[in-house]
Amino acid sequence: MGKQQAQKPFDPSTFMAAFDGGVTASTYGEGQIVFSQGAPADAVFYIQDGKVKLSVVSDQGKEAVVAFLEAGDFCGEGCLAGQLVRMATAIAATECTIVRVAKPSMIKALHERVEFSEMFMAHLLARNIRVEADLVDQLFNSSEKRLARVLLLLANFGKDGKPEPVLAKISQETLAEMVGTTRSRVSFFMNRFRKLGFIDYNGDLKVHSSLLNVILYDKPELRRDQN
Repeated sequence: MGKQQAQKPFDPSTFMAAFDGGVTASTYGEGQIVFSQGAPADAVFYIQDGKVKLSVVSDQGKEAVVAFLEAGDFCGEGCLAGQLVRMATAIAATECTIVRVAKPSMIKALHERVEFSEMFMAHLLARNIRVEADLVDQLFNSSEKRLARVLLLLANFGKDGKPEPVLAKISQETLAEMVGTTRSRVSFFMNRFRKLGFIDYNGDLKVHSSLLNVILYDKPELRRDQN
């Protein structure tokens, strides 16, 4: 029996471009709003290129950054589950190319294209796992560990070919909103990480895999790269 031929990775951007209608691709400049909290939820967005920041503002006006999404991710999929208005605001963190898929077109694709449906389900499961991990992190870990985890996630730690990438500029205020602490605490921890050699931080930010030691060990003196 011959070896089974490996299945080629599914390219959702190519698939979406084949729609006759309901799909539009747009370029967003850094800081430009993709969709706003409270706006009608009538489409799903697919990030072809760039990074997108998701944030939520409370009734008291306090903002929290809930996620950074990158190329290959979807956002706004809550409309498929009956969400009538956006629960968050999506802002281009870098220059982005984003595909907007109208809700009826998305539902049609999920019903008729098995390959696409399986890929999208995998995305939803991965997103759910990330949300659960974020909740556990927020409930049980210190601010220092939460910051280390956020930096590793932003640096795509663990993904093939991206062990220690340079991040786009990100403010300490944004990091504080993601971690759930103050900017002064973030500044303190960032300086500590830099002194320990876990990050390079001079305007741009480069995260080293040794930062994982902050999560693995509780004692500061053990948070060293053992290699």
